[in-house]
Amino acid sequence: MLPALIPIISSLAGKALDKFVEDKDLAKKINAEMALEMMKYEGKELDSAMKIIVAEAQSGSWLAQNWRPITMLTFVALIVAHWLGFTPQNMPEAQVMALLEIVKVGLGGYVLGRSGEKIAKAWKGEGK
Repeated sequence: MLPALIPIISSLAGKALDKFVEDKDLAKKINAEMALEMMKYEGKELDSAMKIIVAEAQSGSWLAQNWRPITMLTFVALIVAHWLGFTPQNMPEAQVMALLEIVKVGLGGYVLGRSGEKIAKAWKGEGK
């Protein structure tokens, strides 16, 4: 939850700086430093997530390697079941949209991740 709040807090801090710091150059400098720290934090967070995924992929356990695709296929199956009418009639539209959003985010992450892998392999191959 904290990572989701950081951009909001940063934005509020930037507005407060603009309002209370009279030297506009100093306010811009502080805002730039805060933005840099935010990028460093996000980079560390992405690096941690990458290490977890790499560890799962290299674990040798079939389940550890495949739980993410299985989870995504489950959500896709739930959406298809809804479209085919195999879900309760009183299922809230917000719940259906939440499932769809999970699939969109998951598939987007998968596509970007696979593209990143291919780019990294190609880049390493050119560097030899």
